[in-house]
Amino acid sequence: MTAPDANPTKWDDLTVRLMSSAAMVFVGAIAVILGGIWFQMLVVFVTAVMVWELWMMIRPAEPTKGMLLAALVASVMSGQLADGSLWGMGLFLIVPVIGATQLKTEIKTFFVFALGIQLAGWGLVHFRMDYGFTWILWLMLVVIVTDIFGYFAGKAFGGPKFWPRISPKKTWSGTVAGWIGAGIVGLVFTLFTNAGLWIIVISMVLSFAGQMGDIAESALKRRMGVKDSSTLIPGHGGLFDRFDALLGAALFLILVADVFDVPGVVF
Repeated sequence: MTAPDANPTKWDDLTVRLMSSAAMVFVGAIAVILGGIWFQMLVVFVTAVMVWELWMMIRPAEPTKGMLLAALVASVMSGQLADGSLWGMGLFLIVPVIGATQLKTEIKTFFVFALGIQLAGWGLVHFRMDYGFTWILWLMLVVIVTDIFGYFAGKAFGGPKFWPRISPKKTWSGTVAGWIGAGIVGLVFTLFTNAGLWIIVISMVLSFAGQMGDIAESALKRRMGVKDSSTLIPGHGGLFDRFDALLGAALFLILVADVFDVPGVVF
């Protein structure tokens, strides 16, 4: 009987993915540890590039407008990360509105995704500022472990597809494995934080939110008829492809940390 991993085509992208992941983890880890302006600059860069990738998926024939929108995102984000006032949050509407006025189709698509990308970036920076290194590490570990567990379980076990019409490669085995991995991360954090056992449940729900971010971007790419958001990262596509799950998780975490008072959880 052939072993599940005997087919080399199932793992032929692993080396490239690991090398790219290692480079991103190295840069990201330094920025997260240092915090402050270093983490802010990384988030501004990544956010601006993702909005550019969004534009290029919708209107690839007009790269100049995409670059101008990316520059505008960087400008708005830089000011808002330092300010963060509630009234100033309205500035995040500038790029979605301007971009939408330049489109004849996919107007709502650009508006929603551009706004969501900016809000997620803002949420990440302020979560790091407000709750410190420990909890931004927890957030990122949940997303990373979900991806790792999901990737290997999906490749090894396969099985029924989670949402074949939108993401034909994502399986239920990989999806559930991601939840389990996230729960393990939450369990570990109960050992040296005061979060309480609820953090295990939140970690698993956060994992699902990240997976929905991945699904949302997959739906966008399928709608636009593209395989990747760009070709910037070998083995991963674009920054949007790599950080889509983090966007979904960050948007969910804004609700958990700022809107709901979860009993027994103290970030």
